[in-house]
Parts: sequence; structure tokens; C-alpha cells
Amino acid sequence: MRKQWISASIVLAFAASVFLAAQTSPSRPSDVIKTSGGDLKITPIQHASLMLEFGGKVIHIDPVGQGADYTGLPQADLILITDVHPDHQDRAMIDKLKKAGTVVVAPAASKQAIAEAQTIANGEKKTFAGIAMEAVAMYNIERGPQPGMKFHDKGRGNGYILTLGDKRLYLSGDTECTPEMKAVQNIDIAFICMNLPYTMTPGEAADCAKTFKPKIVYPNHFRGSDPQEFATALKGTAGVEVRVRKWYPQ
Repeated sequence: MRKQWISASIVLAFAASVFLAAQTSPSRPSDVIKTSGGDLKITPIQHASLMLEFGGKVIHIDPVGQGADYTGLPQADLILITDVHPDHQDRAMIDKLKKAGTVVVAPAASKQAIAEAQTIANGEKKTFAGIAMEAVAMYNIERGPQPGMKFHDKGRGNGYILTLGDKRLYLSGDTECTPEMKAVQNIDIAFICMNLPYTMTPGEAADCAKTFKPKIVYPNHFRGSDPQEFATALKGTAGVEVRVRKWYPQ
């Protein structure tokens, strides 16, 4: 009897600790955008990592554990990886966010580290976990670690356009202002990178945004850059709303 009482006490203590952890998890600012398929909830996490909730599905983008707080966040129905670099691809975090039935989508270059990934190449259109998407090329035109080399080679990584109800959401991935980026159309929500030396300056990113005019644009992946420069450069651009959010701890 005493043994049963001790076991029950341990279970209750564990349950209480889980409840307390949930209660004390930091609040996470999120944006909610109305779509024809219901609300789209957007939660910035850190750098390039974010979470989307739509149609009963949880989508994690570039989940990376180092320095990021995933406390209390749900596991994924769909995980999207844009590139092989460690600020986008984290095997351990993917494993933490996976559950039975989770679909991981990545460029082919990620298959070595993520054997279970389903792949999509630049320019392809596919549907995964009920979400229609298109892969957009992301790459450097000029910048690289040394002459003749680029930080991001064309064809290795993916930007993505997701169709969520009547909204089209664009994730630029790590890129400069490429012809493919300029050519995206009818974008309702965009996440655009900016940081040197790897991608673009805030001004370059703003100039690129002006070419395809997303209705709402979030600067992200901006460590070391000032997103307010991006917002200032787009000020007065008709039909474009810039949303600067917290992507890094203080």
C-alpha cells in the first residue's frame, strides 16, 4: 500500500511540475491574419525560425535550438528547411519537434543529414501535409567568402511560397535580390532576410520588396542589421505594410 502511495505521489508531483512549466512558459507575441481557410497564426521564434498555425496544422520553419526557446510550443505536422547551414538546419531540433506523421520538407542537399526528408527543387510545385507550396531559388549573386565562391550556391537551398487559404506566404531563405525573387507574384505575406556578409543590406532587401510588393512584410534573419532601416526604406510604398517583430533575445 505504501509503495502505491509513493508511486501516486510521484505521478502527481510530475503532473504538477508539467502544469507549472506550462503556466510559467514565456508569453509569445504572435500575429493572426484572417484567410478564407481560417486564421493564420504567425509566431516568430528566432533569426530564421518561426512557427505557423493554420487549418489545424502546425508548421515549423527552420527550427534551430541554439539560443532559441521552444518551451511550450507544439510539435510539428510539417517542418520546412530552407538550407543546410546550421542556422537553418538542426537535426536535434527536428527530432524534438517531430511526432508520428510529421512531414519534413527540405532541399535535396539536406538529405545527407535528414534522410527522411521529402524533397522539392527550385521551381517545383508540390503539396505536403495538405499544404500547397512552391520552391523558389535562393542564392548569392555576388557575395561569397572569397572570389569565385558564393555563400549560397544557386540550386542548393529553397525559398518557399505557401498557399494558406486565399493567402500566399513567401519565405525568402538566404538570398540576394535574385531575378527569381523579383518575379514572385501576388504575395500577401513575406519574410525577407537581411544580414551581411551573407545576404542583403536592409536597403537592398527593401528595394527587392518594392519589385513584388508584398501586402505584409516581416524582416527576419537580420542579426547584426537594423530592421528599422528596412522599414524606413519602404515607408510610403503603397500597399506594403512592414511589421518589425522581436526575433532575438535582448
